[in-house]
Amino acid sequence: MRTKCLFILLCLLELSANQELLAQESSDSVAFSGQLVSWAGINFSDPGMQHLGVRYLPSFSYEHKNKQGLKLDFEASANAYSNFRFGGFKFDTLQSNLKPYRLSGRISSDQWEIRLGLQKMSFGSASILRPLMWFDKMDPRDPLKFTEGVYGVLGRYYFLNNANIWLWGLYGNSDPRGWEITGTSKGRPEAGGRIQLPIPAGEAAFSYHYRSADSRALSGLMPSFAEIPENKFGFDLKLDLLVGCWLEGTWVNKNKDLGMFTNQEIINFGLDYTFGLGNGLYLVYEQLIAAYDEKAFDFENNSTFSLVSISYPVSLFDTVGAMMYYDWKSNTTYNFVSWQKQFNRISLYFMGYWNPDNYLIPAQGSGENLFAGKGVQLMLVWNH
Repeated sequence: MRTKCLFILLCLLELSANQELLAQESSDSVAFSGQLVSWAGINFSDPGMQHLGVRYLPSFSYEHKNKQGLKLDFEASANAYSNFRFGGFKFDTLQSNLKPYRLSGRISSDQWEIRLGLQKMSFGSASILRPLMWFDKMDPRDPLKFTEGVYGVLGRYYFLNNANIWLWGLYGNSDPRGWEITGTSKGRPEAGGRIQLPIPAGEAAFSYHYRSADSRALSGLMPSFAEIPENKFGFDLKLDLLVGCWLEGTWVNKNKDLGMFTNQEIINFGLDYTFGLGNGLYLVYEQLIAAYDEKAFDFENNSTFSLVSISYPVSLFDTVGAMMYYDWKSNTTYNFVSWQKQFNRISLYFMGYWNPDNYLIPAQGSGENLFAGKGVQLMLVWNH
């Protein structure tokens, strides 16, 4: 797998060297870009614990459009990263990998599109705590909104009244995503769809997804099955009134008895508004309840979170922000502050966090959690 990814990276670099020649030889659009990210942090809850990391996302894109308005485009990008952890002067762990990040082709017109391959799929009305995070795993505190994609095919049709229909099929995505606690059965396809309709002052949508879940990795926590039929139902509503407001919810039902994990219900209500103070103070408030129940909609084993997020552009090049979660079940608070400095193609982020060591915020990104406890993190981003 690593050899294949290295080949992909070398091909992308070769394409970047020849992109000007390709553009001259045809009327098609060819582009190469990339993002280099490096970060460093210290966790004060674990004295001397430091982490360093670097990630590079080279990306190649090609687009062809004929005279009839039919467009064909292709996107390929790789994810090369390394993450180091140190305890004082002692080297602890090193994680590094090279793998595809996006690899998809799309054919489209003014009203429809079909995309095939490794791609990002994201929808819903909620801003931060998103019940409809079915196919991505973005951490809202991450200024880059990094998330891995899924393998599949996605078709969308857009009506002239702004209604739209989505249909998708997925295959080869076995790891848990979003709010999932179990992976997907290997070799089993997934399928679903979404319809979004305009309504007075906003829009409403209904989504559905089917997959076969595999609970064997959690055999000590729940009954072990290689294949569990699972149905996901979701709705979202967004209105633009005096303030922006939304309602988003999901119900996940497994067709086998897993005790309290048989059903999952998540509901989010949120508001946002930009106050006319100085350069404009943007405020987001969200209230979320998530529950696992043997019987649907009992809400017996639940957690409730309140969230407030603010951001303020100090100048054209500086933005400050803060985010606070409150867990009503454990009476704990999670705090996060950030400052962004924007240069031409370089962005600098300074982030601080003050959180419980026992980290319970649900569905916040993937991989190792670097925001547990108390600490600071510096991130440097170069886009080319």
